[in-house]
Amino acid sequence: MRKIEHIGIAVQDLEKSNELFRKLLGKEHYKTETVSSEGVETSFFQVGETKVELLQATRPDSPIAKYLEKKSEGIHHIAFDVEDIHAEMARLKNEGFEILNEIPKEGADNKLVVFLHPRSTNGVLVELCQEKK
Repeated sequence: MRKIEHIGIAVQDLEKSNELFRKLLGKEHYKTETVSSEGVETSFFQVGETKVELLQATRPDSPIAKYLEKKSEGIHHIAFDVEDIHAEMARLKNEGFEILNEIPKEGADNKLVVFLHPRSTNGVLVELCQEKK
């Protein structure tokens, strides 16, 4: 793992949250993107080498909608940048971590992504991200 790629924050209202984080960080978000397969609309802020990703559900059965229903707004996941997602998946599986999706899927911001189950990471949803080539 090379660096923290982004921190994902689940929000109820993306527009209001964009304004809040604009004030907090002193800059505008640089991009919004819908990931239909995950039922989410995202917004990204660049903070140094790391990004803050705001996530709003676009349908009631999406993972973000379910998260908000159970836990309310807040930190949803931490994402790490990896060079080779398949090699990292094999390494982590060998170390005993539970991988939620066996095949990397397309995520926001031109990434391939895989998630690790929180029960194998002290309650933290961890995402691995690799730039699509």
